[in-house]
Amino acid sequence: MDIHVHEHHARISAAMRKRAERLVVKAAERIPRVVSATIHFEQDGAVRRVTIAMHAPRHHDLMGRAEGRYFGPALVTALARVKSQASKEKRGLGKARAKVRARSRARADR
Repeated sequence: MDIHVHEHHARISAAMRKRAERLVVKAAERIPRVVSATIHFEQDGAVRRVTIAMHAPRHHDLMGRAEGRYFGPALVTALARVKSQASKEKRGLGKARAKVRARSRARADR
């Protein structure tokens, strides 16, 4: 799996880079055949954003984005969002199934 780390107006320590890569590799175990992952660190004043995108064939691209005062908590939150999407993919509750379920619930509520 290829992992690309991008920094936009931010300085990331080697420890944070290693931590991000390690967490992404661990999360990739939930998704079969992950090809690549991109971790994007961005700083805008006091706000730090982390965006994680994981790509696998025959799956939707999994994206997680979070912001916070520090990169560490934002990284963990973004990764939690990616893991949540991965578990939905694994259970077969992708976008199409979720849309169908939402429509059926809306009809039932009428």
